[in-house]
Amino acid sequence: MQPIQPSKGIRWIRPLRPVLGAGEKLLDRALCAAGAVLFSQLPEYFQQYLQRLGGHLAEARRELELFTQAARRSGLNLDQLATDVSGQKDPAVARLGRVILEAHARVDVLASSESALRNASGWTRPFVFLGHLDPAIARGTWEAFRPAVPTTAEGFAYAAAGVVAMLALYHLGVKTLAAAMGRKWTGGPPVHS
Repeated sequence: MQPIQPSKGIRWIRPLRPVLGAGEKLLDRALCAAGAVLFSQLPEYFQQYLQRLGGHLAEARRELELFTQAARRSGLNLDQLATDVSGQKDPAVARLGRVILEAHARVDVLASSESALRNASGWTRPFVFLGHLDPAIARGTWEAFRPAVPTTAEGFAYAAAGVVAMLALYHLGVKTLAAAMGRKWTGGPPVHS
């Protein structure tokens, strides 16, 4: 019995090429749809993240305002109150000075993040988001995330970007790898339909 030659081993696939080609076209379209749906959710996630960020900012400002009012009633500004409280002998009271300063810093960070995200363009928003990411807020947003149908120009642009990204991944990545593997398995150039 003679071993099958690599170039002859692939010939049995030729009658299946129309079926395989239809399957490839279906896969291509399914990947386009998946890319569009996935990428179109990014603006919705950013919007839900921004709402949650705004809630954290409002609460942080409320807490800071309570400290500011306490400082005013004592005839001090916020920094003076934090310094005075930090100098107390009682360690529990002294830690409160650090809490006041951390609350002030938290308001500044959240306000900066919110402003940057609100003012970012649709194309820069993912990068601004990553640059100002608060992991706890992002995790909370993800846990409560509800997909939505995009009806904005930004949503459609992200959907189009998703189609392009998935097609690029498929055609430049998967198909190139499959062609290279085809050469390896058959010992010759890839078989094209």
